[in-house]
Amino acid sequence: MTGFVSFVSAGPGDPELLTLKAARLLAGADVILFDDLASGPILAHAGPGTELVAVGKRAGKPSPKQDHVSRLLVDHAATGARVVRLKSGDSGLFGRLEEEITALKAAGIGFEIVPGVPSACAAAAAAGIPLTRRVTARRVQFVTGADVTGSLPEGLNWAALADPQATTVVFMGRRSFPALAARLQAEGLSPETSTLLAEAVGHPDQRLTRSTLAGLAAMLVDAPPAESPALILYGPLADA
Repeated sequence: MTGFVSFVSAGPGDPELLTLKAARLLAGADVILFDDLASGPILAHAGPGTELVAVGKRAGKPSPKQDHVSRLLVDHAATGARVVRLKSGDSGLFGRLEEEITALKAAGIGFEIVPGVPSACAAAAAAGIPLTRRVTARRVQFVTGADVTGSLPEGLNWAALADPQATTVVFMGRRSFPALAARLQAEGLSPETSTLLAEAVGHPDQRLTRSTLAGLAAMLVDAPPAESPALILYGPLADA
């Protein structure tokens, strides 16, 4: 008897941004393994008898190891359960989806991926700006601002990241942004480049801070650690 796993993308946090399929799967699940950022009011869509298992990982806090999360998925599905693995934003973006898929394939367990609203799109929408613009921003790029140690990753494509005609979205980059901004300016990107810090997107305490590349970097140099998830957008951001 083998169950099935649905990787459900929760969107940025606002339950009204769930897809209809996501809401249906949450309501019919036997077990939901959820991330910290995909909890709260979204879990109100779960059925009354659903088992809820917290498996979220947060920087700087005690968190389950990835192999433990993958093992839980396999173990629950092996009982014949309908399992939902609830991930924030879109599960295919910096959500370590591949490791969990690999574990399911190795165990012969079927799965599906349900896309959701990426937090980058939600941040731009909250700010009232497009991610692309005719002529001046024909390309959008997503990059992580942190490696496994929380530092700026090595091997980044600096020419692409310093392209003034691209909209760049930095995930998990609040702490490393001053170093990132310094390197971008050394690569020729203007310090006056429009920049947006979007924190807790889709939540009641959402905060949007509009600045410049140099201005935001200066603001974050001595900023205390943030409790809320953050995205940073920079480039031709219209009226950001």
